[in-house]
Amino acid sequence: MTPSQPHTAVVIGAGVAGLATAALLAREGLSVTVVERLDTVGGRAGDLTLDDHPGFRWDTGPSWYLMPEAFDHFFRLLGTTAEEQLDLVDLAPAYRVFPEGQELIDVPQGREAVISLFESIEPGAGAALERYLDSAADAYEISLDRFLYTTFSAISPLVHRDVRARARQLATLLSTSLQKFVNKRFRDVRLRQILTYPAVFLSSRPESTPALYHLMSHTDLVQGVKYPVGGFTSVVDALHRLAVEEGVDFELETDVTAITTSGKRATGVRVRNARGEIREIPADLVVSGADLHHTENELLPAQLRTYPEKYFAGRDPGIGTVLVMLGVQGRLPQLRHHNLLFSNDWAVDFAAVFDGPQPERPEGASQSIYVSMPSATDPGVAPPEHENLFILVPVPASESVGHGDLFGEGSVSVDAIADAAVDQLAEWADIPDLPERIVVRRTVGPADFAERYHAWRAGSIGPAHTLKQSAFLRGSNVSGKVDGLYYAGATTLPGVGVPMCLISAENVLKRLRGDSSPGALPEAGR
Repeated sequence: MTPSQPHTAVVIGAGVAGLATAALLAREGLSVTVVERLDTVGGRAGDLTLDDHPGFRWDTGPSWYLMPEAFDHFFRLLGTTAEEQLDLVDLAPAYRVFPEGQELIDVPQGREAVISLFESIEPGAGAALERYLDSAADAYEISLDRFLYTTFSAISPLVHRDVRARARQLATLLSTSLQKFVNKRFRDVRLRQILTYPAVFLSSRPESTPALYHLMSHTDLVQGVKYPVGGFTSVVDALHRLAVEEGVDFELETDVTAITTSGKRATGVRVRNARGEIREIPADLVVSGADLHHTENELLPAQLRTYPEKYFAGRDPGIGTVLVMLGVQGRLPQLRHHNLLFSNDWAVDFAAVFDGPQPERPEGASQSIYVSMPSATDPGVAPPEHENLFILVPVPASESVGHGDLFGEGSVSVDAIADAAVDQLAEWADIPDLPERIVVRRTVGPADFAERYHAWRAGSIGPAHTLKQSAFLRGSNVSGKVDGLYYAGATTLPGVGVPMCLISAENVLKRLRGDSSPGALPEAGR
């Protein structure tokens, strides 16, 4: 390392992006300190255990293990493998769908099995899905090669021959909504919903999500869905363990109150610990894994903000969520590990989330909800003869929806949304005594995301992946006004989700190296 290169770094936030960035920077030879305001690592990829209900453990954040090669690649950058760090289980079926008023559908693993399923539901849909998945695979590969592992600091990824050869196809995929793209090819509402629900993973709605994101169907239908035993807590533990092995220092219960600068260069951070003591941590560079809006508008003076308040005024914060963690007595054979409840007219569900209250959804909550039951796969998350349930209800990204009761007094509105979700699950999954079998219940609301994670407008996942908020239009991972200030995480590029956060960490390293090439970095020992 030459004298002109940075020697020290401060990473703000110990979420997935912060942990991953810290580990990579330390392996690069920097002395790295991670500062986290909470008393634990993981950020939104948190977990919950309760002293008064031993044996239960819930993931309170991500629960779908998709894009396995992103995890594989990241671990290999650190000289290890996903197999060494995680105990991964293939889920079969991948998930169960409860369409409103109709028979449930188990979505299998693997291309041929899913094609057969589609054909059995809608004659001709098997062949249509075959073409659809071919297109999804191609979009996925070009995205990995050209649009995800890049900082967009050069134009070359956008004019590469592989992109030029697909120019017409990409133009169509970017200018057409996912909803329109799918509806043109399939008639059955249930099949349309299976193919468009990944928009929720992108914090968006099918009618606003570019069809390019049909690539998501390649990840869940072809690559399949895995589960890391121990939940995503095991992923966070692995990232934390590797960062510590690389020499990263952690300061928990320490709040960053400002990014310090000299002229237009970052010089470190000012922090306040749990005792109220204020001090400065000097560093040659600062990486914020915190929410971009908070980083820019709370930690920097007005004249040094690349993304001031007016930048966010016309942007879509994505979805808010009410999370419901349940401990249930007795087994629930009606459910699988992953379960999706789809209402017949889910346009109203999305309208309630993105456009405001709807007469059909007066509480503003969606009736298309996600339910995870990891105890179906992992006996370590619930006591014997009990189940662990995690319910995610999309709601508006607004603090006004309220707090859950996990971190303090809950709001009446969040409690009502949780009640409705439990009643809906009981009815749709034919578990009439579900409410009476609940032995423990905890909730999290949008206001909790705003307060605990400084989430912009209480969005739980990150800004929506609309056309104007995708790829280089999502922003830059480096400040335009402060030298030595970088960004990582779901609120910057490439986007939301754990795999994207791992890629964002790698993109910080590429930016630091001055590497403007597309594609993933060479792996350790390769």
